Amino acid sequence: MARARIHCFISGRVQGVAYRAYTQREATQLGLTGWVRNCPDGRVELVAEGEQGTLQQLVLWCHQGPPAAIVTDVETQWESDTGTYLAFDIRR
Repeated sequence: MARARIHCFISGRVQGVAYRAYTQREATQLGLTGWVRNCPDGRVELVAEGEQGTLQQLVLWCHQGPPAAIVTDVETQWESDTGTYLAFDIRR
């Protein structure tokens, strides 16, 4: 299966609910690399690389998020895999 990259912005009640930590755990369990961070505007941004089907699983998970989150929108842009990342990190 082809490798790809996603760049997502998640909106809703997604800060202060451990969204980044849960996303890191989910992405790591799926074998994806990349990063996740809070945005100043209240959204969460993530970049992940891996197999297309596995990335799709992460996108589906992002629509739900952790138990305390209320996700209202997930903007997803599909891009070419760069092989830049070695792990999935939380950025500050």
